[in-house]
Amino acid sequence: MVDSKPQAQAKPKTKRPQKTGRVKPAVETPGSPPAIELSDSQWYLNRELTWLAFNRRVLHEAADPRTPLLERIKFLAIVGSNLDEFFMKRIGGLKQQLAANVQELTPDGRTPRQQLTECHAQVRQLVQEKTALFRQLMKMLDDKGIQIITWRALSAKDKKSLREIYLQDVFPLLTPQSMDPAHPFPFVSNLSLNLLVTVRYPREKDVSMARIKVPLGGGVPRFIKLGRTDRYVPLEEVMAANLDMLFPGMKMVSCEFFRVTRNANTEKDEEKADDLVAMIESELQERRFAPIVRLEVAVGMDPVHRGRLAAELDLDEASDVFEVSGMLAIRDLFELARLNYPKLHDPAHHPVDPPQLPTGRNIFHVIRNAGSVLVHHPYESFVSSVERFLNEAADDPKVCAIKMTLYRTSKEGRLIKSLVRAAENGKQVAVVVELKARFDEAANLQIAERMEEAGIHVTYGVVGLKTHCKVILVVRRDYNGIRRYIHLGTGNYHSDTARLYSDLGLFTNNEQIGQDVTELFNYLTTGFSPNRNYRKLLPAPKLLKKSLLEKIEREINLHREKGGGHIQFKMNALDDADIVRKLYVACQAGVKVDLYIRDSCRFRPGVPGVSETGRVVSIVGRFLEHSRIYYFRNGGTEEYYIGSADAMKRNLESRVEILAPVELPELQARLRMLLDGHDRDQRHAWDMQPDGSYVQRQPKGDGDHAGLHQRMIDHVEHEAREARRLKRRVAKVLHR
Repeated sequence: MVDSKPQAQAKPKTKRPQKTGRVKPAVETPGSPPAIELSDSQWYLNRELTWLAFNRRVLHEAADPRTPLLERIKFLAIVGSNLDEFFMKRIGGLKQQLAANVQELTPDGRTPRQQLTECHAQVRQLVQEKTALFRQLMKMLDDKGIQIITWRALSAKDKKSLREIYLQDVFPLLTPQSMDPAHPFPFVSNLSLNLLVTVRYPREKDVSMARIKVPLGGGVPRFIKLGRTDRYVPLEEVMAANLDMLFPGMKMVSCEFFRVTRNANTEKDEEKADDLVAMIESELQERRFAPIVRLEVAVGMDPVHRGRLAAELDLDEASDVFEVSGMLAIRDLFELARLNYPKLHDPAHHPVDPPQLPTGRNIFHVIRNAGSVLVHHPYESFVSSVERFLNEAADDPKVCAIKMTLYRTSKEGRLIKSLVRAAENGKQVAVVVELKARFDEAANLQIAERMEEAGIHVTYGVVGLKTHCKVILVVRRDYNGIRRYIHLGTGNYHSDTARLYSDLGLFTNNEQIGQDVTELFNYLTTGFSPNRNYRKLLPAPKLLKKSLLEKIEREINLHREKGGGHIQFKMNALDDADIVRKLYVACQAGVKVDLYIRDSCRFRPGVPGVSETGRVVSIVGRFLEHSRIYYFRNGGTEEYYIGSADAMKRNLESRVEILAPVELPELQARLRMLLDGHDRDQRHAWDMQPDGSYVQRQPKGDGDHAGLHQRMIDHVEHEAREARRLKRRVAKVLHR
């Protein structure tokens, strides 16, 4: 079993205080205890290390026997995928800082080199635990009749069958590349799995080396199925056992596996670009050839071969090479996690149609009558709420215009089809596409081109800022004049992730919010920001951070006057040092601070004299917690805001974001239930300790085994049943 309590972060070597913002430290008065310097680095946890701690919590889900077996396989694959992204983005960024000789300390007082060293150490430990767990889970799969077997364990008949499949479906895709004086070291693509083959002529002693890429993707699976059985052989083993086809007449000396990860931080300065689309295309090309930041090798690789690979790839063998005992590219376990064994998965979940958006009625009439409607994915259907909203807008003859932001979406999704149809129906359609959404740049370029061909007005946001807010504006000519209908979301307009991520969406025709959203789109399509007044929304980078700091200060002052101060933030990550320090000031004043942070968090809760009234809770379970909620008790006049902005420096200062108020009491009650659900969870909740480590809560009774996600499923299904009963009663009365 993997240890469920992550290690606390190692203390940084640099002990001097680190100034992290503009908030002044407390003033020491004669006869009083020394004032606590809130800018001191000791009060701030490291972003990268807390993110790795989050992955340890994900790994725990894979280790937890309460999790169904194939879901455990899924979580193991998620850990592998997350680590790949961590090296591409975070380790890649740290290496760039080292190359640029950056000496600036983080809020926690670490240099880039210190962070890199500590991250590597944590990753090596995590990889060891992941490998040990992989072996356990493979044995458990075997007990269920699902086998991952080696070539050596196959019968002669099975080997012959696989050789025929290999010859037909894989062999034509292979391109062996020699490595000798006549052939330079070949290009190795990012995240590719490779064979390093050593061969020689039968009567010669000199050996030659070649690299062969495992051709995964494009219909080629990682695991080759044996007939109709649930026995699978990894593709690389099939390739290694049939090298005689690629090297006929040669003697096979060795065959070893390796994998590389390249830096994904190749962003250029768009302010100097004449053509943003051309710049993004250039970035994507450069990313293919970006420096390699990690080499993974299978255990047992010849030390000489390992050293040669490291040298050819320009890596430090001691720090950048990771030896893996077991399976490389463990993210490919997603293939197995999708096997159709209902008893080895979580119970099937089918999102319900939101009762507050009844079918059979015009959705704009429903929103107009309600004022505002709140939906919660994946418990409530994305298809019958967001997709329906755009679908009806495309065909409604009274709709004049549609405006929308797109950060990540599906290339073949119904949202794009609705936008195209709206343009074909003569409506004005404008879409702000974020071309620099990491790892979705190519897809967004294709989507933008497709929409432009359909006559949609496509723009790419504001120079120097990523457009991360999620908003749709529909302008409709109602019976009493022009009205604006808005959707504001916490997650991407992506139908696939809407079934996996926990997100919120607000539909409203609030006039002031409509005016604010109009101002927002005018800003996004022109880049002109002076004299834009926002009445309800809190936009970044102009107002959001300033407003949050002011609202925390207001909570402090109201608590000093009346007591009962309470702040609750729910988000993915918290790393902005100014926000963290202001929350410490609130704790020192006695304000209760509850932080529901999924992964990275600089805030240390429960520290005497600093954050005794603060808590940090992380939920890791069936769905990815992705919604953002900001709550202030405000002396009893409660405020709730939702949006896609985490309290991170990049979101608050380098992105276009918005927080939207949720003001109707019945909608606030739904948000209150969600926040309270984090406190009730005894299944998936982890409490951060003052040193930055986490401890998972344990059920105290039979009723505690259902975590937040199952409780939410049960709640929305109950609401849907009650809505159907009410509808039937009304129908009977009308029929009489």
